[in-house]
Amino acid sequence: MSLFGTSGIRGPVGESVTAALALSVGRAVATEGADRVVLGRDPRATGEWLADATEAGLRECGADVVELGLVSTPTLARGVAWNDADAGVMITASHNPAPDNGIKLWNPSGQAYTPDQCHAIEARMADETYALTPWDRTGRRETDPGATDHHVATLVERTPSLSGLSVVVDVGNGAGGLTARALSELGAEVRVLNATPDGTFPGRPSEPTAANCEALSRMVADSDADLGIAHDGDADRMRAATESGRFVPGDVLLALFGRMAAGEGDRIAAPIDTSLAVDETLATVGASVTRTRVGDVFVAERATEPDVVFGGEPSGAWIWPEETLCPDGPLAACRLVELVATEGSFDALVEEIPLPELRRGAARVEESEKGELMDGVEREVETEYDEEQLTTIDGVHVTFDDGWILIRPSGTEPKVRVTAEAHGSERAEELFDLAGSLVGRPVS
Repeated sequence: MSLFGTSGIRGPVGESVTAALALSVGRAVATEGADRVVLGRDPRATGEWLADATEAGLRECGADVVELGLVSTPTLARGVAWNDADAGVMITASHNPAPDNGIKLWNPSGQAYTPDQCHAIEARMADETYALTPWDRTGRRETDPGATDHHVATLVERTPSLSGLSVVVDVGNGAGGLTARALSELGAEVRVLNATPDGTFPGRPSEPTAANCEALSRMVADSDADLGIAHDGDADRMRAATESGRFVPGDVLLALFGRMAAGEGDRIAAPIDTSLAVDETLATVGASVTRTRVGDVFVAERATEPDVVFGGEPSGAWIWPEETLCPDGPLAACRLVELVATEGSFDALVEEIPLPELRRGAARVEESEKGELMDGVEREVETEYDEEQLTTIDGVHVTFDDGWILIRPSGTEPKVRVTAEAHGSERAEELFDLAGSLVGRPVS
C-alpha cells in the first residue's frame, strides 16, 4: 500500500505518523525540487511539532518555507500560488479522529500531489537520498499571517450578496471559521456551533456525518435558519442540513452543485461510487458525468479537462476548477447559500433529487490480502458478465440495467468497500448480497 494512500499520509500519531516521518517528507519534497514551500496545519494537538519537523527537513535541504500557521486545507492549497511557491505541505488528518494526524502535499494549481509525484517522494524517503545543504545555504523562514484573510476576501469578492439569509455554521472545532466570516461579510445572519479551534474535537467528532451533526440539524430545525453548514477538521469537506433539519445526502449535494455549474454539453467529474441520481439530474440540463477513481486528486485531475466544469465526491469534497483544484469547503458553503438565496427552499431543492436505494458496507481485509482478493473478484466477474458491464479503474464496477455494484479496496483502512444501488429496495439488497458473495467475507 502506498504511504500516501488516496488522501495523503494519515494515521495514529506515535505509530505510523511521527516527527521522523515528517522530517523525511520535508527533506524529500525539497530534494525533489521544491525551492519555496508553503506550510500550514489544522488545529490538531500534534500539528505544531509535526509542522516544525517538516519545516526542519525542508530547510535542511535548501527550501525556503512560508509558514501560514493554523489554516484550513483549502487556504493552504490556494496559498501556494498566492506566495509564488513550488509546493504546499498541510499537516492534517482531515476528518479522522483526534489521535490521528497526517501530511498532504499540494501543487501551485491547488491540486494535490499526483500519484506519480507521491511515488517519487516515497522512493526518495525509502532510499534516504536527500540533498542536504551546507550550513550557510539552508532555507529561510518567513510567515504569511494574512492567508485566511485573503481567502475570505476572495470568497466575498466572487459571491453575490446573501443578505436576508440565515445560516448556522458548525465548524466542528476545526479550521473552518472563515466560512462564518465570509457569509457574515456577504450579509447573511450567521450563528456558529463549535467555533473554537480545538484538535481534541470536544463538540463532535471531526467527520461531518448525519450522526455527528445532530446538534446542527436540531438547531436549524428549531430556528428560522434557511440551512446549516458543517465542516470537518481542516474544512476541505462541506455537508449541509435543510431548514427542516434534514441532513442532505452527499449524492444529492453533488447533483445540485453539478446542475448549478453545468449546461448543455458540459461534464462534471465524480468518483466511480457516485449515485445514478447525479447522472439523471445532469441529463435534465444536457450535461453528463465522467467517472474517476475515488479520491479528490483524481477528481481534480479530470477537472482540468476543458469541458469539465465541476467535480465532487459524495463524502463532501467539492471542486470548481475555475477557482481552484482543491476541495474548498468554505467556497462550497458560499455556493450552496447562493443557490438557496436564488432558488428558495432548500428542502424543496432536495426533493427534486430522488435517490435510488443505495447500500454501502465493508469487509475487513488485511493490507497483504487486498491484492489477491481483488484479483479473484475481477477474474470471477470477467467470466460472469459482458465486457460492456465492467469498469476496473478503481476496484470492480459492474453495471446492470437497473443498478450497479462496486467492490474496491480502501486506500486508508484495512477494508474492501462494497456498494450497490438500484431503483427499489429489494433489488438494491439483491445486488448488495451479490457483491458480498463476490468478496467472500462478512460485509457490514
